[in-house]
Amino acid sequence: MEITKDTIIEQVLKAHPDAIQVFMKYNLGCIACMGATAESIEQGARMHGIDPEPIVKELNELFSKETPEA
Repeated sequence: MEITKDTIIEQVLKAHPDAIQVFMKYNLGCIACMGATAESIEQGARMHGIDPEPIVKELNELFSKETPEA
């Protein structure tokens, strides 16, 4: 899965359970936010005054490793 700033947060969290650690590193409590079902990474980051690019980079690094079995 390739992550972009337009990827919906919930899709990322469902695809890789460790993605939550990346979001939490940037103080994005996306697991508890109802907006995660419809907001992109960029929308969520911008709402918190954060540049989405480092988040996207770290998520892609995470996903480039072996994705855990669902």
